[in-house]
Amino acid sequence: MRRLASAVRRSPRWRRYTALIQEDMAATYVRDLHKWLLVAPLLGVATGLLITGVAEIILVRLWPPLLRLGLQHRMAIVPMLAFGFLLAGLIMQYLTPDPDEHSTEEIIRAYHEHDGRVGMRSFVPKLVAAIATVGCGGSAALEGPSIYGGGALGSWMWGALRRLGLEPRDRRIMLISGAAAGMSAVFRAPLTGIIFALEMPYKDDLAHEALMPSLIASVVSYATMAAFLGARPLFDFPAAATYSGRDLVWSAVLGAICGLIAMTFNITFRRARAYAVASPAPHWLKMTIGGVLTGLCGLLFVSIFRDQLIPLGPNYEAVGLILRSVHSSAELIAFGALKLAATLFSLGVGGVSAMFVPLFLTGGSLGTAFGQSVVGTAAPQLFAAVGMAAFIAAGYKAPLTAVVFVAEAAGGHAFIIPALIGAAVAYGVSGESSVSGDQRVHEAVRVAELATVTVAEVMRPPAAAPDASSGPRAGDGPGADLPRVAPDCDLQSASRLLLARARPPMLLVVAGDGRVQGVVTTADILAALGTRRAPGRPPGGAATP
Repeated sequence: MRRLASAVRRSPRWRRYTALIQEDMAATYVRDLHKWLLVAPLLGVATGLLITGVAEIILVRLWPPLLRLGLQHRMAIVPMLAFGFLLAGLIMQYLTPDPDEHSTEEIIRAYHEHDGRVGMRSFVPKLVAAIATVGCGGSAALEGPSIYGGGALGSWMWGALRRLGLEPRDRRIMLISGAAAGMSAVFRAPLTGIIFALEMPYKDDLAHEALMPSLIASVVSYATMAAFLGARPLFDFPAAATYSGRDLVWSAVLGAICGLIAMTFNITFRRARAYAVASPAPHWLKMTIGGVLTGLCGLLFVSIFRDQLIPLGPNYEAVGLILRSVHSSAELIAFGALKLAATLFSLGVGGVSAMFVPLFLTGGSLGTAFGQSVVGTAAPQLFAAVGMAAFIAAGYKAPLTAVVFVAEAAGGHAFIIPALIGAAVAYGVSGESSVSGDQRVHEAVRVAELATVTVAEVMRPPAAAPDASSGPRAGDGPGADLPRVAPDCDLQSASRLLLARARPPMLLVVAGDGRVQGVVTTADILAALGTRRAPGRPPGGAATP
């Protein structure tokens, strides 16, 4: 039997079959996806435990008693905000290398510019500063520390788990997967977390390579947090059973309104952020001023309307108040306006968090007011959902996240089509504006832009041609076998010729009379692509004024 087995193994046919099997298996597992079956769950558990701790501190221990204090003693609101922001400012100024680098923006920048690397020396100080910012009433929520915390853990765990077969490019994947896990846990909405993290780096695309590990890490992170805090949805969103064709038209109108308002806010926020970053004032002083101004927004609102709504803090309780309680349209519009102002003052000066919740709360309040006053419906929850989706789509350039979030928050599919219409219109109306200074247009779009540039604009002079001496003609000398293009050939077509199987070193640019006008190489095309990148930005992700 052994002799037979040995003979079979030595036979040419057996060797040919085993080689084919090995080739097929190598093609099947070319991306080595099975490694994520171990790595992604570990990341999900670690992120879920971290975010559970942060949520417990802010949502249970810190914000509820401070909210009660502010509603009972309105004059305590401003000192409360000033103290929290002062504390966060001192931590960021003296315990971190750059007080303007943190939260979602740091994760996006690490993805694009640092190969997924996040410095861990200031990890704990930044989380403490985020807790002070949000827990003491800043107009922000837990998605900032959750995305940062999960992303930073992913970056760090890449180094700790490299022996499991992780490659250098996997660090960016783990960064995004950790961010997705953090978002999924904090909102108890796994699909929303996955989609938002994948949309986050780009204005017009997804970080496709992180899909599978993000999916695994997000589900595990959500399950980990649910084991401690329960799986009940964070927002008690009443869903309507039906909508009419008329409602779809109104959804488009509301999307356009929200898109214009969000665009105005995006531009204003980016300008204010750039001014704050460039200011020579100490970071703790800028933060304290921002805390005072944020507190004044809350004080003004509760002094006028005197109910449980307040445009401050994580504001999860405000979602139910807006959707299930009766408020006048004037109060809802004032809430939305002051929520945006408070967010501008909280995060524009450098507050450590993000604005996902402020944006959808603003959209929900304005959508409810729109439904009550313009549409005249007795059930404005539909338009609250559309407003939420529209503001998220326009503010963060994340239309898929917006629609998925509404579906998960509403507990069904009733609002998906109206939300999709509102989000699409808002996304289009708001153009390229975004609250993030570090989101980019995908490189594929920039490559497509080369179709508008001709080789004549980037070619080198004829002296660079291999046969050039005094304006040679094509076909003369040693360069006769090089591909030829006309001066009006676009760079996209030229790049295809250079990347062809023969891979010529350059292209000859030949005029109609046969004379060589210049040469174009791959380096010339890459240089042209570089000159068409988005303009630079100052530190902190702010827009250039």
